[in-house]
Amino acid sequence: MRLEAITWERLADLLAERLLDLEPGDGGPWARIAFDGAPAARPGDLAERVAEALRLRGRPSLVVGAEGFLRPASLRLEHGRRDPESYYNGWLDTGALWREVFGPLEPGGDGRVLPDLWDPVTDRATRSSYVDLPSGGLLLLHGPFLLRHWFPFDLTVHLLLSAGALRRRTPEAEHWTLPAFERYETETDPAGSADVLVRADDPRHPAWRS
Repeated sequence: MRLEAITWERLADLLAERLLDLEPGDGGPWARIAFDGAPAARPGDLAERVAEALRLRGRPSLVVGAEGFLRPASLRLEHGRRDPESYYNGWLDTGALWREVFGPLEPGGDGRVLPDLWDPVTDRATRSSYVDLPSGGLLLLHGPFLLRHWFPFDLTVHLLLSAGALRRRTPEAEHWTLPAFERYETETDPAGSADVLVRADDPRHPAWRS
């Protein structure tokens, strides 16, 4: 694949410019964008950069992390704390994301989004307040495995790491998750299916394809 070297700042600016003209596929007033990638690729950092670039252009957005919608530990860790199958299929509370994030942004929705629901560290509800995303605002959702759930994204960005970079940049205590990412690459092909591909092997020197 041919990728162009770029800085994170320039990448955020170019993505923000593209999002200004993005029309929601369902005809509603809110566009929904995925920043998909393993935690080691830090997709949330790019989402925050793009949100800031949008703010400077006068466009409201809301950054939401999928890690705020994990299932309770009693369900998430039912098969142990290091089960790649559970990590891949059972950690994310997709129902809560549909109900609290995507549902309010459907045509006719009220735009009141819950930015997070569950704290995986304390294993308790976050009790966060709802956020009103105004008409024309953009949802910037970041996290792993986002492109396999049929979420209604209007634009998808995948942050790609080679197998070697993924292993190097993932803490050793979390290496048990690596088979899940290998499976995701095989079953979903996020690098081939995403609208925008960002290679992040070297965090100082990204490259991209749009």
